[in-house]
Amino acid sequence: MTSLVVVMGVTGSGKTTVGVALAERMGVPFADADDFHSPENVAKMRSGVPLTDADRRPWLLAIGNWLAEHGSGAVVTCSALKRGYRDTLREAAPGITFLHLHGDKATVHERVGSRKGHFMPESLVDSQYADLEPLGDDEKGVVVDFALPVDVIVDRFLE
Repeated sequence: MTSLVVVMGVTGSGKTTVGVALAERMGVPFADADDFHSPENVAKMRSGVPLTDADRRPWLLAIGNWLAEHGSGAVVTCSALKRGYRDTLREAAPGITFLHLHGDKATVHERVGSRKGHFMPESLVDSQYADLEPLGDDEKGVVVDFALPVDVIVDRFLE
């Protein structure tokens, strides 16, 4: 079984919900990438400004280090929108597998628009889709529709 998993996708795709369920099923630690953001990055996103690659680099390095420290098994969420971001994670923790939660942009707009208490505004959904680079054929991972029930998503990944 895959021991290091990154649950990836745009904001509002259900990464945290699926990641928690997957980690519980696998019996491994879970971390939410939101907890690795600097206060500056959170403030920037809260104000509706997309992060740059330079903004994301320390965040990605911190997530990669956390994965490397949990080499025997862990699940972490991370948008991991671009191939280069996933490469950064793989440099720190080779062998990770990605679970890409993918689906309809209108559903994400609805989810993010109705979400309370989160720093990521609905206005940034389109920029996330614009940045999204699908997993390459040479990247270890599975793409699953985020509209499916959580247990079904976890089952499909673990198959």
